[in-house]
Amino acid sequence: MSQYFSVHPENPQKRLISQAVEIIKQGGVVVFPTDTAYAIGCHIGDKDALDRIRRVRGLDEKHLFTLVCRDLSELGTYAKVNNIAFRQLRAHTPGAFTFVLEATKEVPRRLHSGKRKQIGMRVPNNPILLDLLGELGEPMVSSTLLMPGDEFPLNEPWDMRDILEHHVDLIIDGGYAGIEETTVIDLSDEVPKLIRQGKGDFSDFSVA
Repeated sequence: MSQYFSVHPENPQKRLISQAVEIIKQGGVVVFPTDTAYAIGCHIGDKDALDRIRRVRGLDEKHLFTLVCRDLSELGTYAKVNNIAFRQLRAHTPGAFTFVLEATKEVPRRLHSGKRKQIGMRVPNNPILLDLLGELGEPMVSSTLLMPGDEFPLNEPWDMRDILEHHVDLIIDGGYAGIEETTVIDLSDEVPKLIRQGKGDFSDFSVA
């Protein structure tokens, strides 16, 4: 049965953040709030936890996972970023965007999407998640908490508890969330390409 932490959305309790990080480090699968919808995630190096996420979400091997990062300083370790892409990233992070970039060798092969070895990257604007990532000291693998057959992500923590209590190790209740996912933008080429329209405004992007 999963643990359930009620965390203040603006001033997260350090004790609960520390306990959550220990669960992640020990191979736990965790549900957490973001600045868009709730997400499900795990430690970047844990294959078993990643496989559990795939089973919960009903995902195949081609699914593009996202690395959630605390800030841009972590992006260069896990993704190849040219000057044009970096200017776009700097102008639009933190925020409601997921950026598709070419993965570096630091990204486990099981996270690659397609022959081009791509990975999703994002820097969220959510105090709970930023504190979690800060204490963890590295990105987490994540995916939107969208259950098989559902049109919208789960957004009520009590519903998550009923549905997922035997499938995840921790649910972080950061309050009711929206149902809009991130806007996904491919920055692996010189011209930004819209993959999925979500909460973020793609019209802000230009080749500058």
